[in-house]
Amino acid sequence: MEKTKIVILDNKLRDGEQSPGASLNMHAKVNIANQLSRLGVDVMEAGFPISSPGDFESVKLIAKEVRGSVIAGLARATKKDIDACWGAVKYASRPRIHTFIATSDIHMKYKLKMTREEVLRNAVAAVRHARRFTDDVEFSAEDAVRSDFTFLVKVVESAIRAGARTINIPDTVGYSIPQEFGNMVKRIIETVPDSDKAIFSVHCHNDLGMATANSLAAVLCGARQVECTVNGLGERAGNAALEEVVMGIRTRKDLFDFYTGIRTTEIYKTSRLVAKLTGIEVQRNKAIVGANAFAHEAGIHQDGVIKKSLTYEIMTPQSIGLSESELVMGKHSGRHALRKKLSDMGYKLSDKKIDEVFSRFKELADKKKTVFDQDIEAIVEDEAYAEEEVFKLNYMNVTSGTDTVPTATVRIAVRSDGKEKTVQEAACGDGPVDAAFKAIDRITGIRCKLVDYNLRAVSVGKDAMGEVTLKVVPLGRAKGEEPVTTGRGTSTDIIEASARAYVNAMNRLARKK
Repeated sequence: MEKTKIVILDNKLRDGEQSPGASLNMHAKVNIANQLSRLGVDVMEAGFPISSPGDFESVKLIAKEVRGSVIAGLARATKKDIDACWGAVKYASRPRIHTFIATSDIHMKYKLKMTREEVLRNAVAAVRHARRFTDDVEFSAEDAVRSDFTFLVKVVESAIRAGARTINIPDTVGYSIPQEFGNMVKRIIETVPDSDKAIFSVHCHNDLGMATANSLAAVLCGARQVECTVNGLGERAGNAALEEVVMGIRTRKDLFDFYTGIRTTEIYKTSRLVAKLTGIEVQRNKAIVGANAFAHEAGIHQDGVIKKSLTYEIMTPQSIGLSESELVMGKHSGRHALRKKLSDMGYKLSDKKIDEVFSRFKELADKKKTVFDQDIEAIVEDEAYAEEEVFKLNYMNVTSGTDTVPTATVRIAVRSDGKEKTVQEAACGDGPVDAAFKAIDRITGIRCKLVDYNLRAVSVGKDAMGEVTLKVVPLGRAKGEEPVTTGRGTSTDIIEASARAYVNAMNRLARKK
């Protein structure tokens, strides 16, 4: 018998972006959307168009540029929201309107201040209005788990009759447990008349750490779409992690007679890109994509894996796009070797980008004895996803010590109106990083406040590359401008990495202005 496909909907660009500190600019959203398409997600929820002009334009741009996936927009159960949603997603080759309204007594009383009859009426009207634009309409009963079952069934039945072709049963607050949630989904499907006319979906939050387990339990009980996010990003404790859901189905074929359309070898690269652009790093012990997911330290484990990897690994690193080899290249490696290595790692770059990556690689190889996969990934992510530069760091010299006032001299190439000039400034600070930032401020003329700074080692060893992720808030920003801007930079010198990250943030702020 042919296996059944489980539709994968990725919420990263909508629910994932609502994770505190994960706000993305338009360029970053399009980068992630294109990678999600390469990953093979069936549906990507590109945003909440009515929420802001910026979100509307981002959804519209993704709908125009990204192909291969259904592009969905979220809308409350109001005509204004749905009209805005369609205005953004209509450019997609396969658009979807996803409308929702809460059905729990808690939400109806305290948030919506509506009666059950009003909620039912609005749900039906919203689906019917959305169907005027497209046949692909999804309806969600927000906080379904805490809703009265009889009323929930009535709303779902009415939404299907009004034209919804996907019905989402969300555990909005992560309250349920697997057996309970699976049984609930099964009961709804068995109770609702005409349930065969819709695909039933689930959207689980991770407040009790059960989002993935709840999602998989629902699949076993009749759900055929799972809404999830790469790295499990989302509001509060996050959502079901896409990589966990997909690899759970793939690894436990004895239990799941299903398949997904996800290209699993793209999982690791997608995870890294999302972490890079959101500034939210993946915890080392995170399932599937964490740094320790395929690491073995205990002697017994090492011995077992050497003899047969299956002893301690239930999936292979290659299955998610991770190379087994850490030691990859050195200073004697040439451009052709780098090109092949990048291809083996799954990167498809233009000749120009390969030249830029090669230049950075050579600089690093001269500083380090060995270059690891993670080092190359950091360089690629810096260069391949870099935006057009207004400011380019050319030179930096820092003086610091226990009895010395930290001083930094910085030289930056400034591009304006197609012309480029080199500007040099020096400044003192509380430390070498602070001094470098102040010198950069003098050159760029952009006033901002540093609100977050994170430094981590990209690979291992005393000569490991450092990766700096920082966040700044522009002072005197215009109305509607994004409050937080993220910058990233890498180098074996952590002061240089900090300066690169700060200049990266200044470039983003300069383009906004």
